[in-house]
Amino acid sequence: MFTQLIYKLKTVLHKSTDRGHANHGWLDAWHSFSFAGYYDPEKTHFGVLRVLNDDTVAAGMGFGMHPHDNMEIITIPLSGTLAHTDSMGNSGTISFGEIQVMSAGSGITHSEFNHSKVEPVKLLQIWLFPKEKNVQPRYDQLSYDLDKINNNWVQVVSPDANDAGSWIHQDAWFHVGNFSKESYSIYELKKEGNGLYIFVISGSVEVGEYTLGKRDALGVWETGKATFNFLSDSLVLIMEVPMR
Repeated sequence: MFTQLIYKLKTVLHKSTDRGHANHGWLDAWHSFSFAGYYDPEKTHFGVLRVLNDDTVAAGMGFGMHPHDNMEIITIPLSGTLAHTDSMGNSGTISFGEIQVMSAGSGITHSEFNHSKVEPVKLLQIWLFPKEKNVQPRYDQLSYDLDKINNNWVQVVSPDANDAGSWIHQDAWFHVGNFSKESYSIYELKKEGNGLYIFVISGSVEVGEYTLGKRDALGVWETGKATFNFLSDSLVLIMEVPMR
């Protein structure tokens, strides 16, 4: 059985209160994995998932132009509007219901600012190690149907340019779901050897013997599926990633 397999052998629980935290005034950041001045040797990555930052950026503030290379960078706004500019000539804004993907590859510079002069912007920024280094940098952004995520997993990232969502240089799939209280779901992993990192954006959900609340996370691996019992209305991000 799924519960017997993963919950006794291959799980890692990351409670929201155990994350790294840095409040710079203009930026209030929570780190699921070691990042910048926060280091925990037990939390350096989950498979190829290297960074999961839960950021709140004050009105009119943001990150000036800065470089990246050899990382797949995924940004998911939760509220407000984020403005993006990069060295490839891309510029625009993204809000909740949209996702941004940047393959840094051989090198790119970009900036990210809160588009509003009044309200904060809240976002998740996620970094994955790519399966190939020094690829040509690329940028993509897309919208997903907010109605379709109701009691359903909607794919927003995949490794295939012809599949749903934005594609990246890694054998990873991301799904977003907005489930009502007392609903139930099963997610079946797409590739053998992958693990699943479950991040509860809001609400409460049972995954096997674990109860996860807002901003809690659970990593599971060496399993083919995960089962979800939603204890309240819940918005959840699941990230299926290679474990090596």
